[in-house]
Amino acid sequence: MSRIRTIIMGAAGRDFHNFNTFYRGNDKYEVVAFTATQIPGIEDRRYPAVLAGELYPEGIPILAEEDLPELIEKLEVDEVCFAYSDVPYDYVMSKSAMVNALGADFRLLGTRETQIESTKPVVAVCATRTGCGKSQTSRRVVADLQELGFNVVAIRHPMPYGDLAKQAVQRFGELADLEKHECTIEEREEYEPHIENGVVIYSGVDYEAILREAEKEADIIVWDGGNNDMPFYKPDVLIVVTDPHRAGDELAYYPAEVNVRAADVFVINKVDTADPLMVELVRRNLLETNPEAIIVDAASPIFVEDPFAIRGKRVLAIDEGPTITHGDLPYDFGYVAAQRFGAGEIVDPRPFAVGDLKDTFEKFPHLANCLPSMGYGEKMVRDLEATINASDVDLVVSGTPIDLNRVMKVNKPLIRVTYELQEIGFPTLFDVLEEEFGWKDEEDEE
Repeated sequence: MSRIRTIIMGAAGRDFHNFNTFYRGNDKYEVVAFTATQIPGIEDRRYPAVLAGELYPEGIPILAEEDLPELIEKLEVDEVCFAYSDVPYDYVMSKSAMVNALGADFRLLGTRETQIESTKPVVAVCATRTGCGKSQTSRRVVADLQELGFNVVAIRHPMPYGDLAKQAVQRFGELADLEKHECTIEEREEYEPHIENGVVIYSGVDYEAILREAEKEADIIVWDGGNNDMPFYKPDVLIVVTDPHRAGDELAYYPAEVNVRAADVFVINKVDTADPLMVELVRRNLLETNPEAIIVDAASPIFVEDPFAIRGKRVLAIDEGPTITHGDLPYDFGYVAAQRFGAGEIVDPRPFAVGDLKDTFEKFPHLANCLPSMGYGEKMVRDLEATINASDVDLVVSGTPIDLNRVMKVNKPLIRVTYELQEIGFPTLFDVLEEEFGWKDEEDEE
């Protein structure tokens, strides 16, 4: 029988994982191409033969999603697998309609085919949208498990924007590893806080190989999710973070509702800054969809070293790129800190934007007066640096989780904003984890 000719639609993450777990070595299918979107500059590459397996001795081309209709016809495609996240339902079904109209089947792979089982317990932290607060929740979970006596290793959802063969398995145990692996700003934003907390974090492309390495040094694995994607590993505890600033999205975005229905624990984050009516709307949606799950209320309070330095100043606010671009938030912690601590003016960065950042502002017109920390490649980092340095401001208030001074030279004072998860009331995440895993028995060390 002829193999089913398949295109996988992705964004350098779930697409490669679906291939590795379901299509690689599966002689019923022939993956003729990946398509790429969401992240700039990740197309026009190849999924390398060393990762693709013996059925693909020349690797697999990665092409632009905008060419998908032509590719379906040209490559005589039978099936298209949709494999990226944080998109509304009407977007997914519009893609399905286009694919079906051209005669091909449209597919969404589920967890049974794509989740890998670990030999160690897994706590997965996922979300209903980009920017809900997964990162600070993951850090809290790691700290709680360490307090319970366990050796914890974090594994981050993939962000392989460079040489895929070199990025197959990446281990980050010290800040120098960020340079070793030529990390983008987006990768640094996820890895650097873990490293600064003394936690080893893995990432890459081949997540079974990554898991087997991480298991060698961990009692418990923490899956640190990306966007609102489903976990790549079968979790013993699934924690799903929600955001009442985008109430309703938990049941309207793919695959947010998958996470909602599968969750063991919900974190309703940002309850201190959201409209109470929206908090209750999220709570009602969660309870009606998954009444068995535990709900933890939480906030993400912000901290700056010298808040009085912000008062009265002309300020450039910088916020994490993915959160305020495809996460659809107009601003995040940098803007909030500038506003809360009395900036005289939060300056519009658009007149100073250069290169790729000009395109970013055109693509995401919803942005408030804040600069997204875009840095998917060296050119974007240099464009970000040039935009910051050209800005007519007294001070930079940076809400990105990393120290920008490590990747660029900023010619004006910069104040970092930090934020951590703070549970409100009972239960806390520690209570949940203690109930599930207990305290590590010292005899286990022997």
